[in-house]
Amino acid sequence: MSMIKPWKLISLLFILQLLAGCESKLEQTQTTINQQVASVESDLNRLGSEIESGSIRNARLLNEYAQVLKQQKPELSRIADLIAEDATRKGPLYQNLVMRLNDVKAQTVTLDNSGPLLDELTRIKEAAKPSLFNDALTDPINVLADMSDGRLARVGAISQLAEKSAGDGADYGAGSQMVGNPNYGGWQSGSNGTSFWQWYGMYRMLGDLTGRVGYSNWSQNRRYSYYNDYGRSRYTSPKQSVQQSAVETRTRKSFQRKGQSFSSPYAKKRSGSAGLSRSSYTPTKTMSSYSKPKKSLTSSNKATRNTGSFRNSGSRTSRGVRRGK
Repeated sequence: MSMIKPWKLISLLFILQLLAGCESKLEQTQTTINQQVASVESDLNRLGSEIESGSIRNARLLNEYAQVLKQQKPELSRIADLIAEDATRKGPLYQNLVMRLNDVKAQTVTLDNSGPLLDELTRIKEAAKPSLFNDALTDPINVLADMSDGRLARVGAISQLAEKSAGDGADYGAGSQMVGNPNYGGWQSGSNGTSFWQWYGMYRMLGDLTGRVGYSNWSQNRRYSYYNDYGRSRYTSPKQSVQQSAVETRTRKSFQRKGQSFSSPYAKKRSGSAGLSRSSYTPTKTMSSYSKPKKSLTSSNKATRNTGSFRNSGSRTSRGVRRGK
């Protein structure tokens, strides 16, 4: 039997140690992710319990607004009840967080995707904070407020009348706060290459109020909404973020071909917010120590990074259920 040459033995030992080190790092990462999953799951259950117990102020207010609007305009009862579902565990806002957590749990953890997975868990965990979820509910509340023709006051935003008087952006009517929010619809490409907002079937009645909203015009002239100005990084899944980026890129290229300039609809925050929690003004801190640049959550979609900034607004806000515009 021939003797194993020393250099071959050393090489073999080195390879074995390297493999053991990689396995150890992967095991540690898996443990960290499992702990974070359990923590986020606990936070979501706690949020659901607070919603059901009436501890979330804006959830209670959303239900109150729906009841008032149904009495004022019975023809809008169906859409009012649908929008009020956001004040429950069944609503799209809460269910989107649950589905995102399930997507993370379904992933096979590797050293390459561990960073984006942890970042996504961080965003879900922040979105599950009662104070942030309370702020996110201002959009559906304000949709109902605008439907009431001023009988119900907006929350966390300047009044409808003040916004119109300021001429800040295009007026798409009641429901405009939900345009651009993937929990309620999505951007569809038309035959001419332009994109327009398509409400999900259950929200199609909002299309009668907003009319046809084209992405090109909306991106340059949208008005304030909580989701688009403060909540997007936390209340958007990685897949939804990729879709938003694709529409933006396609529109920018279309403008460039025409020799026109184009700026992202999220390039600057619109005015109109007031009375939000401190958490809403705080950028999401992701990029964990496990993160690696340009790695994907899955092979087909990328984890997003928050680009928000601090900005406290001094704009006027309407308060109370039954104040006018």
